[in-house]
Amino acid sequence: MDADELLKRYCAGERNFTYVSLHSLNMSEVCLAGINLDKANLANTTLSQANLRGANLIEANLTAAALWRTDFSGANLIWANLKAANLIRAKLNQVDLHKASLLKADLRLADLSNADLSGANLSGADLRYANLSGAFLAGANLRGANLTGTNLSKTDLSHANLTKAILFKTDLSDVDFTEVDLTQVDLRYCFLSGATLPERSLVEVG
Repeated sequence: MDADELLKRYCAGERNFTYVSLHSLNMSEVCLAGINLDKANLANTTLSQANLRGANLIEANLTAAALWRTDFSGANLIWANLKAANLIRAKLNQVDLHKASLLKADLRLADLSNADLSGANLSGADLRYANLSGAFLAGANLRGANLTGTNLSKTDLSHANLTKAILFKTDLSDVDFTEVDLTQVDLRYCFLSGATLPERSLVEVG
């Protein structure tokens, strides 16, 4: 299916496009709010500045997709593959990204406030200056992620792995680090007001 056919059918009221292949297409700035792209192949596709509010992208393949400034507000991205995707300034607030793969994704300045990232793989992701306030990150893998200037205030990081993550001027206000792996993490330049750092946590500062 090409972009023109998809948009024509969408404009005619069709919303169900499960398993569709849209690999490497250019669909920037399109409105596909509420679309069902369950298990769709969108690898290397350009959807920058598109409207995907409330879309169903469960298990969709968005590997290396161009998604900067894309609006995913309220979308379902459970088990989605966003490996190496460009999500700079993307709107992902209140999005369900449970068990999603964001390995080495570029999430600079993205809005992930109140998103569900439980069990997600964010290893090596670039999250500089992203907003993750109130996000659910229980069991998430943030190993080696760049969290410089990131807002992680009031997030749930229980059982998350932050080994070798870069935290500089990161807002960790009111975060409970119970059972969080902070091996080889330097917290000296972070904002830790109200944060809980129990002795049993795996912490190595410096």
